[in-house]
Amino acid sequence: MSEGPFRPILTGQKALVIGMANDDSIAYGCAKAFRAAGTELAISWLNEKARKHVEPLARELEAAIVGEVDVTVPGQLEAMFDQIRSKWGRLDILVHSIAFAPKADLQGGILNCSAEGFAKAMDVSCHSFVRMAKLAAPLMTNGGTMFAMSYLGANRVVPNYNVMGPVKAALEAVCRYLAYELGPQGIRVHAISPGPLKTRAAAGLKDFELLLNEAAQKAPIGELVDIMDVGAACAYLATPFARRITGGTVYVDGGVNLIA
Repeated sequence: MSEGPFRPILTGQKALVIGMANDDSIAYGCAKAFRAAGTELAISWLNEKARKHVEPLARELEAAIVGEVDVTVPGQLEAMFDQIRSKWGRLDILVHSIAFAPKADLQGGILNCSAEGFAKAMDVSCHSFVRMAKLAAPLMTNGGTMFAMSYLGANRVVPNYNVMGPVKAALEAVCRYLAYELGPQGIRVHAISPGPLKTRAAAGLKDFELLLNEAAQKAPIGELVDIMDVGAACAYLATPFARRITGGTVYVDGGVNLIA
């Protein structure tokens, strides 16, 4: 499979992509870029409702391993890694592209965010990456690369991003600490911070269209990024060309983060 500027520089690599919902997902852009670069893929869907949207994409990408993964359901994440261990015996790339907060807590501002909603958002959007890393690290016998998806609201106030701001800030901190802990094993960890994208998850944010328009106006390159821009950046970071890069937040946003 070849697409645009991609070359099979990751041939033989094994990648697990968690968080694909449809063909607008950042996870789909990552999976498509990895596949074009030569990786074999493992792809998950959230539940039976999501399966009808994701399974055809997994077939298109010739995914060798598929399955349901809801990180709030005990055993599902472990079952996915059991499949990987059984079929591949190793893993080279991990992509965590999931986030969730209850709608009332997401749209109600920090002051009105319930303890339960905050904990749920932190567990699904942040701590689940720690759990994935713990399962993935023993399989990365030749080193590897882990990715978690963040956003500018992690370190700047973005109106209406609300509880997800502190949660993504925690996720970026987790990436730094995992990079420190896993570095001796040859495992690199990156927080990826894309510009605003029209994904299903973003639809839950109030006035998201305004956010998109503002980003397009601010971007020094004069346009928004897309999911393939994010995928291409991740594919590069997974190659030997980026072997000395780890622990930072990589902005894939056309320069929007530079503008006050």
